Amino acid sequence: MSSPLVPEFAVSDWLASKRFYCEVLGFECVYERPEEGFCYLRLGLAEIMIDQIGTGRTFDNGHAPQSYPFGRGLNVQIEVETIEPMLHALKQAQVSLFLEPEDKWYRKNSSEVGNRQFVVADPDGYLLRFCQSLGTREN
Repeated sequence: MSSPLVPEFAVSDWLASKRFYCEVLGFECVYERPEEGFCYLRLGLAEIMIDQIGTGRTFDNGHAPQSYPFGRGLNVQIEVETIEPMLHALKQAQVSLFLEPEDKWYRKNSSEVGNRQFVVADPDGYLLRFCQSLGTREN
């Protein structure tokens, strides 16, 4: 595909995850392998894969998630043009946010870059940080 880094999330129910990503968050299913519980998803330039634990190839030997929330210690930042449509869709779907929307500025060398962002957990607890750029400003 087009992104040089594509995370793959091991999920407990790939159809529930696919519904969440596609119907709520607005991802597109680029292709899937239902017999493996696998789906390749895209939102703008961001790409992720979801893979059903125990179906098809599962990376186990202690690497498969054992309990909710999956992906402890990791959040994945996904840049979007605007976060408002997602916030509306999540509210309509009655999905609680992990971190409410905020404007946050981060130092980058001698300037700052701004994000309007929020964090939501997917059905397995993977943390997704969606952000839109607020541009740059001098310190």
